[in-house]
Amino acid sequence: MADNEAIKRQFAEVFGEPDRTRIIRAPGRVNLIGEHTDYNEGFVFPMAIEPEVRFVVRGREDGRVRLASTAYPGQIVEFSLQEKIARAEPAWSNYVRGVAAQLLVAGIPLTGMDALISNTLPVGGGLSSSAALEVGTAWAFLVLGGLEIDVSRLALICQKAEHEYAGVPCGIMDQTAVISSRAGHAMLLDCRDQSRQYVPLDANELRVVIVNSMVKHELSGGEYAQRRAQCAEGVAYFRNLNPSVRALRDVTVKQLEEARGELSDLVYRRCRHVVGENARTSEAAVLLGRRDYERAGQLMVQSHNSLRDDYEVSCPELDFLAAESMKVKGVYGARMTGGGFGGCIVALVQPRAVDALVEHLRQGYSARFGKEPVAFVTNPAPGAGLLE
Repeated sequence: MADNEAIKRQFAEVFGEPDRTRIIRAPGRVNLIGEHTDYNEGFVFPMAIEPEVRFVVRGREDGRVRLASTAYPGQIVEFSLQEKIARAEPAWSNYVRGVAAQLLVAGIPLTGMDALISNTLPVGGGLSSSAALEVGTAWAFLVLGGLEIDVSRLALICQKAEHEYAGVPCGIMDQTAVISSRAGHAMLLDCRDQSRQYVPLDANELRVVIVNSMVKHELSGGEYAQRRAQCAEGVAYFRNLNPSVRALRDVTVKQLEEARGELSDLVYRRCRHVVGENARTSEAAVLLGRRDYERAGQLMVQSHNSLRDDYEVSCPELDFLAAESMKVKGVYGARMTGGGFGGCIVALVQPRAVDALVEHLRQGYSARFGKEPVAFVTNPAPGAGLLE
C-alpha cells in the first residue's frame, strides 16, 4: 500500500502545494482461471489484488493535463484537452491520453488536471498495470468533474483506449475487474454481456499467491494478435456451418471434435484451448463457491497445460513455477496468469503452506534460472475508487 502522505509530498515536489488534491486508487487484478477467453466472448474468473496504482490529482482550469510518475522521476508529460490528443512518447502516457480522448469522444466533459501516479504493481507482469492506469485516469477525470458513469460503459471506454492508443487488442476482463471487483470475492464475468457473479473466498481457508517470473512480456507484440486471428479463423469455419455462431463461446466440445480434420492442426488446438477453458472456468467458479478447493485446483493445472500445449503462450520459467508449486503440500492448484510469454503464476494455497511454497520456489527458480522470483500473497481487494 502506498502512503498517502508520502505521495502527497511527492506531488508537492513536482506540482507545488497539494491543496485541493484528491487521491484515487485502482488495483491490479489476477485471473484465477479463464485465459484468452475474454476476447472470445467467454468466461473469466478474476479478482482485484492489493498492489495498485494511486493517483494524486488536482483540477486545472486551462484544459491542460500534466502527468508525473514515481516510476519515471524527473519526467513530466503535458498535453491539452482542447487539441487533438495524439499518441506520443513516453509510451506509458498513451494510456492516460487514450482514456482522455475516449471520454471526450463519449461526450463526457473533462477538466484539466495535474496528476502524480504511484505504482506498486509490476509492469509487464500480467497483473493489469495498464488497465489500472486506464481506470485510475478515468476515475480521476470523473471525480474532478463531479461526474458519474455506468461501470460497464466505463470499462468499454478504457478498453477502447487500450486498443487505439496502446495498440493492444485486449478483451474486457481487465478493465471490468479493476472497476467492479469486491473485497473478499472473485468475480465470474461473462464477457459477452458483462454480467457478474461474485464468489466469496475465505481468507481463513485460502490464500492467493502470485509469483512473478521476472520475465517481461509485451502484449503489443505480434503473438497476441496472432492468437486472436487464429481464433477468428476457427469462428469463420463454424459460422459457415451455423450462422448463429458469433464467437468460440458458441462452439461445443462435440462440434470442435467433429471439425478436427477440417481445421488446420494449429487452429484446432487454439480453439480446443478456448472451448475447454470456458468450461473449466465456469466449473471452477462453482467448485470454489462450494469450497471444493482440490477439484478447483485440478482445473487450474489443466488450464496451465492447455495454455502451454494448445495455445502455446507459456514459457519455461512459467512452466517451472507452476509445476514446482504443485510439489508443495497444501497447494491446491497453480497456473500461469495473464497473456503469457512471461509475467506471473497464480496459486491457490492453504494459509499454513504459503511460506513453504514461497521458499521452495525461490530456491528452485534461482538455481535453475539464475534470478529471484518475486512472490506476494494477496486477498481479494475492492475495485477502483476514491480514497480521499
